[in-house]
Amino acid sequence: MSHTTATARTGQTADRASLLRSSLSTRASAVEAAIDSLLPPVPGAEGRVIDAMRYATLGGGKRLRGYLTAEVASLFDVDAARSYRVAASVEMLHAYSLVHDDLPAMDDDDLRRGQPSTHRKFDEATAILAGDALQTMAFEILAHEATHSDATIRIGLVSALAAASGAAGMVGGQMIDMEGEGRSLSLPEVERLHALKTGCLIRYAAEAGAILGQVDPSVRARIAAYGRDLGAAFQIADDVLDATASAEELGKTAGKDQAAGKSTYVALLGVEGAAREARRVAEQAEAHLDIFGPEADRLRDLIRYVVDRRS
Repeated sequence: MSHTTATARTGQTADRASLLRSSLSTRASAVEAAIDSLLPPVPGAEGRVIDAMRYATLGGGKRLRGYLTAEVASLFDVDAARSYRVAASVEMLHAYSLVHDDLPAMDDDDLRRGQPSTHRKFDEATAILAGDALQTMAFEILAHEATHSDATIRIGLVSALAAASGAAGMVGGQMIDMEGEGRSLSLPEVERLHALKTGCLIRYAAEAGAILGQVDPSVRARIAAYGRDLGAAFQIADDVLDATASAEELGKTAGKDQAAGKSTYVALLGVEGAAREARRVAEQAEAHLDIFGPEADRLRDLIRYVVDRRS
């Protein structure tokens, strides 16, 4: 390959990375606006829990899950207002999981996105209630006719989110994580833990866009597989970051997994081995998109962003 060709390809890669960052920022702002609209401040005694819910959801962040929903939905020309309602819903469900994950009874973390975690900003009881309310509101949004006029679509969204977030999904993964503290897990056990705890919700976020698009089952399965493998790559990269990045870069306490005696990809494979595995899974995720043309390039670029990120 000539120097000129290599330079051109490097420039094209940089251009696509820049376009992705712009797309991420634009969609994150739209998701933030949707959450703000769906969750306005209220007076009265219940206003405190609403304030805690807003604190947990409106504090910034990558909005990766909301981005996935909106970006996949755009492949199928879904109305943006509908897709951002669903994106807000999945971000609320994710925020609930983080609020509860940070509690002293679980990961006991004082930092989230560089700010005091919800139970530190408010108090433990308020944080528990805020998490509970965010979870129920996520389903309330999906069940509302403003999300889709077709009740079958709404039921599909509710059913898929329930499966992704319950005992056979995210909550089950959290239980495995807690039970695994202080003991060695095998690589298949670690893969299953994170497929449930992290991967299920990321897979759902992508699949929700396909549900909104009312696509053929084969296409939905491809999107779901993409989300599954993207979630795996995300978690492996997260383990590498936990071992190599600072608290300032992460926006949360660094090195907590090792301190808690948790089995991670880095503990099992080493930093370089885990980075190689992230790249392997990333290639697998991209292969699921081969049924699409350039319209799916941002989803392809998102894979590289997830693996190469520094926070």
